Amino acid sequence: MNLMTVQGIMIPFLGTTLGAACVFFMKGDMNRILQRALTGFAAGVMVAASVWSLLIPSLDQASHMGGWSFVPAAVGFWIGILFLLALDRIIPHLHMNSKEAEGPKTQLSRTIMLVLAVVLHNIPEGMAVGVVYAGWQSAAGELSLTGAMALSIGIAIQNFPEGAIISMPLRAEGEKKTKAFFYGVLSGVVEPLGALLTILAAEFVIPLLPYLLSFAAGAMMYVVVEELIPEMSEGEHSNIGTLLFAAGFTLMMALDVALG
Repeated sequence: MNLMTVQGIMIPFLGTTLGAACVFFMKGDMNRILQRALTGFAAGVMVAASVWSLLIPSLDQASHMGGWSFVPAAVGFWIGILFLLALDRIIPHLHMNSKEAEGPKTQLSRTIMLVLAVVLHNIPEGMAVGVVYAGWQSAAGELSLTGAMALSIGIAIQNFPEGAIISMPLRAEGEKKTKAFFYGVLSGVVEPLGALLTILAAEFVIPLLPYLLSFAAGAMMYVVVEELIPEMSEGEHSNIGTLLFAAGFTLMMALDVALG
């Protein structure tokens, strides 16, 4: 694994860390409208990344199949959906502003389950970054370093609000600033680890790259539809989540097209 790949898979983690550090500079709980706006922004980035950085390259990788080039994209996408569905069922977690935990019953603390909810968001993001860098390293198809960097930067941008969304509410619930920051950072550790494991696995299954790309897209889309969109829409009616969704989508699309 070369230095550029290592740097690339660490960029999203940096975004989470910087976001979690907001707990040292901002006072009080996060405004509900701001939280919905940031969640909508993250959802928009993830949808655009799923399409431009993952599904379209998946179709390009399978272009030699002609009219059947959609098969790897469709199969991988569904496997990604089902994989996240399984994780959602077997990992106990608690979403922000929710009183009832999901997954199996457990004695884990509320804080740990809040962190696990964000970890579920970050697993597919880490895998997405990993599979794109694996494709670039193998010189497979048209996957480029600039395209991989665009995905890393886009996910880092949406990880910044995610880091704040986990650390600041923990502080508001009584956790010390350093502990809230630690949990925010911890929630992002899964991304470079997931990317690393995906790269190591992908090196042995490069012929399956179209499936791996769409698998990551399916996993990310599951998170968006199952968790982020409901969270940005709950409570009193507001269009802020939708507007920031569009902003995040536009930014990630522009990054991928400009740098890809």
